[in-house]
Amino acid sequence: MPVRAPLPRDPTELPAITAEFREVVDQALVRLGLELTPGMREAIEAQARLLVAWGPIVNLSAIRDPEAIALEHVADSLAAVPPLLDHLAGRRTRRRAIGLLDLGSGAGYPGLPVAVAVPVATAALVESVSRKAAFLDVAALAAERALAAHGEEPVRVRVVTARAEELARRPDHRGRWDVVTARAVAPLPALLELALPLVRVGGLFVAWKRDAGDGAFDAELAAALPLLAELGADSRPEVRPVTLEGLRDHVLVFITQRRAAPQRRHRRVGRPPRLLP
Repeated sequence: MPVRAPLPRDPTELPAITAEFREVVDQALVRLGLELTPGMREAIEAQARLLVAWGPIVNLSAIRDPEAIALEHVADSLAAVPPLLDHLAGRRTRRRAIGLLDLGSGAGYPGLPVAVAVPVATAALVESVSRKAAFLDVAALAAERALAAHGEEPVRVRVVTARAEELARRPDHRGRWDVVTARAVAPLPALLELALPLVRVGGLFVAWKRDAGDGAFDAELAAALPLLAELGADSRPEVRPVTLEGLRDHVLVFITQRRAAPQRRHRRVGRPPRLLP
């Protein structure tokens, strides 16, 4: 039986990212009114280069073409950065490190590009599948090195190999994060139970969702609304459409945590999405 070569760990030894990738990212940045430093650009490209190399071996994402990665992973992730910068502006003046946690991180989207582009001081990428977590370790290190190579402050990223349901019981995570993100993880009611106990009072939960215009998203949002007050969140979520070409059915749901989530409200590991007693 042939022995498979080790998966690459250094993006600088991989083929350069395509011009089409850069063009899509450039167009998204213009549309978003967002500027990235050279180190941020290189960090985001490093993650994409590694995804292209790892994708055929490890089931990280069905999206493997660089141009599609640029739109459906990178641009989609960065769409949340401008409103996050507005939300975090006041917190930065208090000289406290900003932290971000990404639930069900998979290939590291949206968590790693958002952490790099904001930038935050610390980030945790939560992934229970060990092979995906191994990729995240490699991508996070590559991003940190890319930032450092340009003399920019690295984002301290750690990978948490655990199920999201476990984190609310851990004092190093419960109520500790300024920003919690999640994309393609679960329906919104279940997401609230997973995410809101992790958000610091005054912090923000951001969910990436799709609205196909068939009423399904409206129904999902309506089912989630009764949970907000119970979980300590603002009862008025902000829903922002993503205005990037090719992502017009994507929406971002921003929810502010107003008080600590009650201790009794946490999901049980392995249970299907439902409202807990």
